[in-house]
Amino acid sequence: MAEEKRRTRRANGESAIYLGKDGRWHARVPMGYKDDGTPYRRHLTRPTRKELVDEVRRLEKQRDEGSARQPGKPWTVAKWLEHWVQNIAKPVVSENTYDGYEVAVRVHLVPGIGRHRIDRLEPEHLESLYRRMQSAGSKAGTAHQAHRTARTALGEAVRRGHAAKNAAALAKPPRMEEDENEVEPYSVDEVQSLLLEVNKRRNSARWMLALALGLRQGETLGLRWSDVDLGNEYLKLRRNRLRPKYEHGCGEAAPCGRKAGYCPDRVQVRRETKNTKSRAGRRAVPLPGPLVVMLRSHREAQARERTAAGNLWTESEYVFTKPLGGPLSPNTDYHDWKRLLEDAGVRDGRLHDARHTAGTVLMLLGVPDRVIDQIMGWEPGGAARMRARYLHVTDPMLKEAARKISYAIWGSPENLAVDKDQDNEA
Repeated sequence: MAEEKRRTRRANGESAIYLGKDGRWHARVPMGYKDDGTPYRRHLTRPTRKELVDEVRRLEKQRDEGSARQPGKPWTVAKWLEHWVQNIAKPVVSENTYDGYEVAVRVHLVPGIGRHRIDRLEPEHLESLYRRMQSAGSKAGTAHQAHRTARTALGEAVRRGHAAKNAAALAKPPRMEEDENEVEPYSVDEVQSLLLEVNKRRNSARWMLALALGLRQGETLGLRWSDVDLGNEYLKLRRNRLRPKYEHGCGEAAPCGRKAGYCPDRVQVRRETKNTKSRAGRRAVPLPGPLVVMLRSHREAQARERTAAGNLWTESEYVFTKPLGGPLSPNTDYHDWKRLLEDAGVRDGRLHDARHTAGTVLMLLGVPDRVIDQIMGWEPGGAARMRARYLHVTDPMLKEAARKISYAIWGSPENLAVDKDQDNEA
Protein backbone atom coordinates (compact mmCIF):
# COMPACT_ATOMS: atom_id res chain seq x y z
CA MET A 1 0.00 0.00 0.00
CA ALA A 2 2.89 2.35 0.76
CA GLU A 3 4.19 1.80 -2.74
CA GLU A 4 0.80 2.65 -4.22
CA LYS A 5 0.56 5.88 -2.24
CA ARG A 6 4.01 7.09 -3.20
CA ARG A 7 3.98 9.77 -5.90
CA THR A 8 6.71 10.11 -8.48
CA ARG A 9 7.65 13.08 -10.62
CA ARG A 10 6.01 12.86 -14.05
CA ALA A 11 6.84 14.50 -17.36
CA ASN A 12 4.89 17.56 -18.53
CA GLY A 13 1.58 16.57 -20.11
CA GLU A 14 1.46 13.18 -18.38
CA SER A 15 -1.58 12.25 -16.31
CA ALA A 16 -1.12 11.90 -12.56
CA ILE A 17 -2.80 8.93 -10.82
CA TYR A 18 -2.77 8.52 -7.05
CA LEU A 19 -4.67 7.04 -4.10
CA GLY A 20 -6.37 9.71 -2.03
CA LYS A 21 -6.94 9.90 1.70
CA ASP A 22 -10.61 9.15 1.08
CA GLY A 23 -9.66 5.67 -0.10
CA ARG A 24 -10.56 6.39 -3.75
CA TRP A 25 -8.25 6.63 -6.73
CA HIS A 26 -7.79 10.06 -8.29
CA ALA A 27 -6.31 11.37 -11.55
CA ARG A 28 -5.37 14.77 -12.93
CA VAL A 29 -5.45 14.67 -16.74
CA PRO A 30 -3.83 17.58 -18.67
CA MET A 31 -6.33 18.76 -21.30
CA GLY A 32 -4.64 21.83 -22.76
CA TYR A 33 -4.99 25.47 -21.81
CA LYS A 34 -7.76 27.83 -20.80
CA ASP A 35 -8.58 31.04 -22.66
CA ASP A 36 -6.21 32.99 -20.38
CA GLY A 37 -3.31 30.62 -21.15
CA THR A 38 -3.22 28.76 -17.84
CA PRO A 39 -3.07 24.93 -17.90
CA TYR A 40 -6.37 23.08 -17.73
CA ARG A 41 -6.60 19.66 -16.03
CA ARG A 42 -9.59 17.40 -15.57
CA HIS A 43 -10.03 15.68 -12.20
CA LEU A 44 -11.33 12.11 -12.22
CA THR A 45 -12.03 9.76 -9.34
CA ARG A 46 -13.00 6.06 -9.26
CA PRO A 47 -13.15 3.39 -6.51
CA THR A 48 -10.46 1.15 -8.11
CA ARG A 49 -7.25 1.88 -9.94
CA LYS A 50 -8.27 -0.21 -12.98
CA GLU A 51 -11.51 1.72 -13.46
CA LEU A 52 -9.62 4.98 -13.18
CA VAL A 53 -6.91 3.96 -15.67
CA ASP A 54 -9.56 2.96 -18.19
CA GLU A 55 -11.31 6.32 -17.81
CA VAL A 56 -8.02 8.23 -18.03
CA ARG A 57 -7.11 6.45 -21.29
CA ARG A 58 -10.55 7.22 -22.74
CA LEU A 59 -10.23 10.90 -21.85
CA GLU A 60 -6.67 11.11 -23.17
CA LYS A 61 -7.85 9.62 -26.46
CA GLN A 62 -10.62 12.24 -26.70
CA ARG A 63 -8.07 14.96 -25.93
CA ASP A 64 -5.64 13.73 -28.60
CA GLU A 65 -8.45 13.46 -31.18
CA GLY A 66 -9.72 16.93 -30.31
CA SER A 67 -13.18 15.70 -29.29
CA ALA A 68 -12.96 16.28 -25.52
CA ARG A 69 -15.12 18.93 -23.87
CA GLN A 70 -13.22 22.17 -23.30
CA PRO A 71 -13.02 24.03 -19.96
CA GLY A 72 -15.78 26.33 -18.82
CA LYS A 73 -19.49 26.01 -18.29
CA PRO A 74 -21.02 23.68 -20.92
CA TRP A 75 -23.05 25.34 -23.66
CA THR A 76 -26.76 24.85 -23.87
CA VAL A 77 -27.99 24.02 -27.36
CA ALA A 78 -29.81 27.36 -27.53
CA LYS A 79 -26.75 29.41 -26.56
CA TRP A 80 -24.52 27.53 -28.99
CA LEU A 81 -26.95 27.78 -31.91
CA GLU A 82 -27.46 31.51 -31.37
CA HIS A 83 -23.69 32.05 -31.09
CA TRP A 84 -22.98 29.86 -34.12
CA VAL A 85 -25.53 31.44 -36.47
CA GLN A 86 -24.55 35.04 -35.64
CA ASN A 87 -20.79 34.83 -35.09
CA ILE A 88 -19.60 31.78 -37.02
CA ALA A 89 -21.99 31.18 -39.92
CA LYS A 90 -23.11 34.72 -40.79
CA PRO A 91 -19.67 36.13 -41.75
CA VAL A 92 -18.83 33.26 -44.13
CA VAL A 93 -22.06 32.11 -45.83
CA SER A 94 -24.26 33.86 -48.37
CA GLU A 95 -27.16 36.02 -47.26
CA ASN A 96 -29.74 33.51 -48.47
CA THR A 97 -28.00 30.63 -46.69
CA TYR A 98 -27.83 32.67 -43.50
CA ASP A 99 -31.55 33.46 -43.72
CA GLY A 100 -32.33 29.73 -43.90
CA TYR A 101 -30.09 28.98 -40.93
CA GLU A 102 -31.50 31.85 -38.87
CA VAL A 103 -35.13 30.81 -39.39
CA ALA A 104 -34.39 27.15 -38.57
CA VAL A 105 -32.56 28.17 -35.38
CA ARG A 106 -35.06 30.78 -34.17
CA VAL A 107 -38.33 29.12 -35.14
CA HIS A 108 -37.63 25.40 -34.68
CA LEU A 109 -34.36 24.37 -33.02
CA VAL A 110 -34.09 26.76 -30.08
CA PRO A 111 -37.73 26.33 -28.95
CA GLY A 112 -37.58 22.57 -29.57
CA ILE A 113 -34.22 21.43 -28.12
CA GLY A 114 -32.62 24.62 -26.81
CA ARG A 115 -32.66 23.71 -23.11
CA HIS A 116 -30.48 20.62 -23.48
CA ARG A 117 -26.79 20.80 -22.71
CA ILE A 118 -24.89 20.50 -25.95
CA ASP A 119 -22.69 17.67 -24.62
CA ARG A 120 -25.77 15.71 -23.52
CA LEU A 121 -27.89 16.11 -26.64
CA GLU A 122 -28.95 12.77 -28.10
CA PRO A 123 -30.18 11.82 -31.59
CA GLU A 124 -33.52 10.86 -30.07
CA HIS A 125 -34.07 14.46 -28.92
CA LEU A 126 -33.80 15.65 -32.52
CA GLU A 127 -35.97 12.85 -33.90
CA SER A 128 -38.64 13.75 -31.35
CA LEU A 129 -38.44 17.38 -32.51
CA TYR A 130 -38.95 16.37 -36.15
CA ARG A 131 -42.05 14.38 -35.20
CA ARG A 132 -43.47 17.30 -33.22
CA MET A 133 -42.82 19.66 -36.13
CA GLN A 134 -44.74 17.45 -38.52
CA SER A 135 -47.57 16.94 -36.02
CA ALA A 136 -47.84 20.74 -35.84
CA GLY A 137 -48.22 20.96 -39.61
CA SER A 138 -44.65 21.43 -40.88
CA LYS A 139 -43.72 19.63 -44.08
CA ALA A 140 -40.98 17.03 -44.15
CA GLY A 141 -38.87 19.49 -46.14
CA THR A 142 -39.03 22.01 -43.27
CA ALA A 143 -37.89 19.34 -40.82
CA HIS A 144 -35.05 18.49 -43.21
CA GLN A 145 -33.97 22.13 -43.26
CA ALA A 146 -33.88 22.15 -39.44
CA HIS A 147 -31.96 18.86 -39.52
CA ARG A 148 -29.33 20.16 -41.96
CA THR A 149 -28.89 23.33 -39.91
CA ALA A 150 -28.47 21.37 -36.67
CA ARG A 151 -25.99 18.99 -38.31
CA THR A 152 -23.84 21.89 -39.54
CA ALA A 153 -23.97 23.80 -36.25
CA LEU A 154 -23.27 20.78 -34.06
CA GLY A 155 -20.48 19.65 -36.37
CA GLU A 156 -18.74 22.93 -35.64
CA ALA A 157 -19.29 22.40 -31.92
CA VAL A 158 -17.60 18.99 -32.16
CA ARG A 159 -14.64 20.44 -34.06
CA ARG A 160 -14.18 23.03 -31.33
CA GLY A 161 -14.38 20.49 -28.52
CA HIS A 162 -17.70 21.61 -27.03
CA ALA A 163 -19.30 18.20 -27.63
CA ALA A 164 -17.93 14.71 -28.16
CA LYS A 165 -20.42 13.74 -30.88
CA ASN A 166 -22.70 15.30 -33.45
CA ALA A 167 -26.17 14.17 -32.42
CA ALA A 168 -27.71 15.50 -35.66
CA ALA A 169 -25.33 13.41 -37.77
CA LEU A 170 -26.67 10.31 -35.98
CA ALA A 171 -30.34 11.33 -36.01
CA LYS A 172 -32.66 10.14 -38.78
CA PRO A 173 -34.66 12.95 -40.44
CA PRO A 174 -38.23 12.22 -41.58
CA ARG A 175 -38.74 10.46 -44.87
CA MET A 176 -39.43 12.78 -47.76
CA GLU A 177 -42.52 11.78 -49.68
CA GLU A 178 -41.71 11.16 -53.31
CA ASP A 179 -44.45 13.41 -54.63
CA GLU A 180 -43.38 16.27 -52.35
CA ASN A 181 -40.35 17.01 -54.53
CA GLU A 182 -41.69 15.64 -57.78
CA VAL A 183 -41.34 18.09 -60.64
CA GLU A 184 -43.14 17.81 -63.96
CA PRO A 185 -41.42 20.03 -66.53
CA TYR A 186 -43.57 22.02 -68.92
CA SER A 187 -44.17 20.40 -72.30
CA VAL A 188 -43.19 22.02 -75.58
CA ASP A 189 -46.87 22.89 -76.17
CA GLU A 190 -47.07 24.59 -72.76
CA VAL A 191 -43.86 26.52 -73.45
CA GLN A 192 -45.32 27.71 -76.75
CA SER A 193 -48.51 28.81 -74.98
CA LEU A 194 -46.36 30.78 -72.53
CA LEU A 195 -44.43 32.28 -75.45
CA LEU A 196 -47.64 33.61 -77.00
CA GLU A 197 -48.60 35.28 -73.71
CA VAL A 198 -45.04 36.47 -73.01
CA ASN A 199 -44.97 38.45 -76.25
CA LYS A 200 -47.82 40.61 -74.92
CA ARG A 201 -45.99 41.57 -71.73
CA ARG A 202 -43.27 43.91 -70.56
CA ASN A 203 -39.84 42.30 -69.93
CA SER A 204 -40.88 39.40 -72.17
CA ALA A 205 -37.29 38.21 -72.72
CA ARG A 206 -36.95 37.64 -68.98
CA TRP A 207 -39.25 34.62 -69.08
CA MET A 208 -37.74 33.08 -72.19
CA LEU A 209 -34.27 33.19 -70.62
CA ALA A 210 -35.72 30.97 -67.90
CA LEU A 211 -37.69 28.61 -70.15
CA ALA A 212 -35.12 28.29 -72.96
CA LEU A 213 -31.80 28.51 -71.08
CA GLY A 214 -32.70 27.62 -67.49
CA LEU A 215 -31.30 30.78 -65.91
CA ARG A 216 -31.98 31.03 -62.20
CA GLN A 217 -34.08 33.91 -60.92
CA GLY A 218 -31.12 35.60 -59.23
CA GLU A 219 -28.98 35.24 -62.35
CA THR A 220 -31.64 36.78 -64.61
CA LEU A 221 -32.49 39.68 -62.31
CA GLY A 222 -28.79 40.38 -61.71
CA LEU A 223 -28.02 40.54 -65.44
CA ARG A 224 -26.60 43.85 -66.70
CA TRP A 225 -26.27 45.11 -70.26
CA SER A 226 -22.49 44.89 -69.97
CA ASP A 227 -22.94 41.11 -69.57
CA VAL A 228 -24.89 40.79 -72.85
CA ASP A 229 -23.14 40.58 -76.24
CA LEU A 230 -25.90 40.62 -78.82
CA GLY A 231 -23.44 40.90 -81.70
CA ASN A 232 -21.79 37.58 -80.83
CA GLU A 233 -25.04 36.15 -79.46
CA TYR A 234 -24.06 35.17 -75.94
CA LEU A 235 -24.27 36.50 -72.40
CA LYS A 236 -21.99 36.19 -69.38
CA LEU A 237 -23.37 35.28 -65.98
CA ARG A 238 -21.32 36.75 -63.15
CA ARG A 239 -23.62 37.76 -60.32
CA ASN A 240 -26.91 37.02 -58.56
CA ARG A 241 -29.63 39.44 -57.48
CA LEU A 242 -30.31 39.07 -53.76
CA ARG A 243 -33.66 39.27 -52.06
CA PRO A 244 -33.92 42.74 -50.45
CA LYS A 245 -33.88 43.05 -46.68
CA TYR A 246 -35.02 46.17 -44.87
CA GLU A 247 -34.91 47.79 -41.45
CA HIS A 248 -37.16 50.50 -40.08
CA GLY A 249 -36.04 54.01 -40.88
CA CYS A 250 -38.63 55.63 -38.65
CA GLY A 251 -36.98 54.65 -35.36
CA GLU A 252 -36.29 51.63 -33.18
CA ALA A 253 -39.80 51.61 -31.74
CA ALA A 254 -41.23 51.44 -35.30
CA PRO A 255 -43.87 54.17 -34.82
CA CYS A 256 -45.16 53.51 -38.35
CA GLY A 257 -46.72 50.31 -36.99
CA ARG A 258 -45.77 48.29 -40.06
CA LYS A 259 -43.29 45.57 -40.88
CA ALA A 260 -39.84 46.82 -41.84
CA GLY A 261 -40.40 46.06 -45.53
CA TYR A 262 -43.48 48.33 -45.60
CA CYS A 263 -42.08 51.19 -43.51
CA PRO A 264 -42.37 54.49 -45.44
CA ASP A 265 -38.78 55.31 -44.41
CA ARG A 266 -37.41 51.80 -44.79
CA VAL A 267 -33.68 51.33 -45.21
CA GLN A 268 -32.25 48.50 -47.31
CA VAL A 269 -29.54 46.71 -45.33
CA ARG A 270 -28.56 44.06 -47.86
CA ARG A 271 -26.50 44.59 -51.01
CA GLU A 272 -28.34 44.23 -54.30
CA THR A 273 -26.15 41.56 -55.88
CA LYS A 274 -23.32 39.19 -55.05
CA ASN A 275 -20.80 37.55 -57.33
CA THR A 276 -21.57 33.98 -58.35
CA LYS A 277 -19.78 31.81 -55.79
CA SER A 278 -18.78 28.86 -57.99
CA ARG A 279 -16.57 28.78 -61.06
CA ALA A 280 -19.24 26.85 -62.95
CA GLY A 281 -21.79 29.55 -62.11
CA ARG A 282 -19.60 32.18 -63.80
CA ARG A 283 -20.21 31.10 -67.36
CA ALA A 284 -20.97 32.15 -70.90
CA VAL A 285 -24.34 31.06 -72.30
CA PRO A 286 -25.21 31.05 -76.02
CA LEU A 287 -28.31 32.97 -77.10
CA PRO A 288 -30.69 31.42 -79.64
CA GLY A 289 -31.51 33.74 -82.55
CA PRO A 290 -35.11 34.49 -81.45
CA LEU A 291 -33.86 35.45 -77.98
CA VAL A 292 -31.35 37.85 -79.53
CA VAL A 293 -34.25 39.49 -81.39
CA MET A 294 -36.29 39.68 -78.16
CA LEU A 295 -33.41 41.26 -76.24
CA ARG A 296 -32.80 43.84 -78.98
CA SER A 297 -36.48 44.76 -78.89
CA HIS A 298 -36.39 44.84 -75.08
CA ARG A 299 -33.41 47.23 -75.08
CA GLU A 300 -35.24 49.59 -77.43
CA ALA A 301 -38.38 49.46 -75.26
CA GLN A 302 -36.29 50.20 -72.17
CA ALA A 303 -34.75 53.21 -73.91
CA ARG A 304 -38.24 54.54 -74.66
CA GLU A 305 -39.25 54.04 -71.01
CA ARG A 306 -36.14 55.93 -69.88
CA THR A 307 -36.96 58.86 -72.16
CA ALA A 308 -40.60 58.96 -71.05
CA ALA A 309 -39.69 58.82 -67.36
CA GLY A 310 -37.17 61.66 -67.56
CA ASN A 311 -35.89 62.65 -64.11
CA LEU A 312 -38.00 59.96 -62.48
CA TRP A 313 -35.89 57.21 -64.06
CA THR A 314 -33.55 55.31 -61.70
CA GLU A 315 -30.41 54.37 -63.60
CA SER A 316 -29.13 50.92 -62.74
CA GLU A 317 -27.65 49.20 -65.84
CA TYR A 318 -29.87 46.17 -65.22
CA VAL A 319 -31.35 44.38 -68.24
CA PHE A 320 -34.71 43.93 -66.49
CA THR A 321 -36.00 46.82 -64.44
CA LYS A 322 -39.09 48.38 -62.94
CA PRO A 323 -41.15 50.70 -65.18
CA LEU A 324 -39.17 53.64 -63.76
CA GLY A 325 -35.83 51.87 -63.71
CA GLY A 326 -34.04 50.26 -60.78
CA PRO A 327 -33.72 46.53 -60.14
CA LEU A 328 -36.73 44.23 -60.10
CA SER A 329 -37.72 42.77 -56.75
CA PRO A 330 -37.57 38.94 -56.64
CA ASN A 331 -40.95 38.95 -54.90
CA THR A 332 -42.56 41.05 -57.67
CA ASP A 333 -40.92 38.81 -60.26
CA TYR A 334 -42.40 35.71 -58.60
CA HIS A 335 -45.94 37.13 -58.66
CA ASP A 336 -45.49 38.17 -62.31
CA TRP A 337 -44.65 34.53 -63.11
CA LYS A 338 -47.82 33.32 -61.41
CA ARG A 339 -49.92 35.80 -63.40
CA LEU A 340 -48.21 34.71 -66.60
CA LEU A 341 -49.15 31.08 -65.99
CA GLU A 342 -52.75 32.01 -65.25
CA ASP A 343 -53.12 34.29 -68.27
CA ALA A 344 -51.56 31.68 -70.56
CA GLY A 345 -53.89 28.95 -69.27
CA VAL A 346 -50.93 26.83 -68.20
CA ARG A 347 -50.95 24.74 -65.00
CA ASP A 348 -49.51 26.30 -61.88
CA GLY A 349 -45.87 25.65 -61.02
CA ARG A 350 -42.82 27.06 -59.28
CA LEU A 351 -40.66 29.59 -61.04
CA HIS A 352 -37.78 27.13 -60.61
CA ASP A 353 -39.75 24.58 -62.68
CA ALA A 354 -38.80 26.64 -65.72
CA ARG A 355 -35.20 25.63 -65.05
CA HIS A 356 -36.19 21.96 -64.96
CA THR A 357 -38.02 22.52 -68.26
CA ALA A 358 -34.98 24.05 -69.95
CA GLY A 359 -32.69 21.22 -68.84
CA THR A 360 -35.13 18.58 -70.04
CA VAL A 361 -35.53 20.28 -73.44
CA LEU A 362 -31.74 20.36 -73.85
CA MET A 363 -31.63 16.62 -73.16
CA LEU A 364 -34.56 16.02 -75.54
CA LEU A 365 -32.65 17.84 -78.29
CA GLY A 366 -29.64 15.58 -77.80
CA VAL A 367 -27.32 18.32 -76.52
CA PRO A 368 -24.14 16.70 -75.08
CA ASP A 369 -23.93 16.47 -71.30
CA ARG A 370 -20.86 18.68 -71.15
CA VAL A 371 -22.68 21.47 -72.98
CA ILE A 372 -25.78 21.05 -70.79
CA ASP A 373 -23.57 21.38 -67.71
CA GLN A 374 -22.07 24.60 -69.11
CA ILE A 375 -25.43 26.18 -69.90
CA MET A 376 -27.01 25.17 -66.58
CA GLY A 377 -23.94 26.15 -64.52
CA TRP A 378 -23.23 22.82 -62.83
CA GLU A 379 -19.90 21.96 -61.23
CA PRO A 380 -18.11 19.02 -62.90
CA GLY A 381 -17.95 17.03 -59.66
CA GLY A 382 -21.70 17.22 -59.03
CA ALA A 383 -22.99 17.50 -62.59
CA ALA A 384 -24.17 13.88 -62.79
CA ARG A 385 -26.19 14.30 -59.61
CA MET A 386 -27.71 17.56 -60.88
CA ARG A 387 -28.61 16.01 -64.23
CA ALA A 388 -30.42 13.23 -62.38
CA ARG A 389 -32.35 15.86 -60.46
CA TYR A 390 -33.19 18.30 -63.26
CA LEU A 391 -33.42 16.25 -66.46
CA HIS A 392 -36.76 14.46 -66.60
CA VAL A 393 -37.84 11.61 -68.86
CA THR A 394 -41.15 12.72 -70.38
CA ASP A 395 -43.93 10.66 -71.97
CA PRO A 396 -42.98 11.70 -75.55
CA MET A 397 -39.41 10.59 -74.86
CA LEU A 398 -40.64 7.19 -73.65
CA LYS A 399 -42.88 6.79 -76.72
CA GLU A 400 -39.98 7.65 -79.00
CA ALA A 401 -37.83 5.06 -77.24
CA ALA A 402 -40.58 2.47 -77.73
CA ARG A 403 -40.78 3.36 -81.43
CA LYS A 404 -37.03 2.88 -81.83
CA ILE A 405 -37.16 -0.47 -79.99
CA SER A 406 -39.98 -1.71 -82.21
CA TYR A 407 -38.07 -0.69 -85.31
CA ALA A 408 -34.85 -2.37 -84.13
CA ILE A 409 -36.51 -5.68 -83.23
CA TRP A 410 -39.52 -6.00 -85.52
CA GLY A 411 -38.37 -3.89 -88.42
CA SER A 412 -40.08 -0.96 -90.10
CA PRO A 413 -43.62 0.14 -89.15
CA GLU A 414 -44.79 -1.10 -92.56
CA ASN A 415 -43.61 -4.63 -91.75
CA LEU A 416 -45.46 -4.48 -88.46
CA ALA A 417 -48.69 -3.57 -90.28
CA VAL A 418 -48.25 -6.43 -92.80
CA ASP A 419 -47.61 -8.96 -90.04
CA LYS A 420 -50.73 -7.77 -88.22
CA ASP A 421 -52.88 -8.17 -91.37
CA GLN A 422 -51.52 -11.67 -91.95
CA ASP A 423 -52.38 -12.65 -88.38
CA ASN A 424 -55.93 -11.36 -88.87
CA GLU A 425 -56.40 -13.37 -92.12
CA ALA A 426 -55.17 -16.52 -90.42
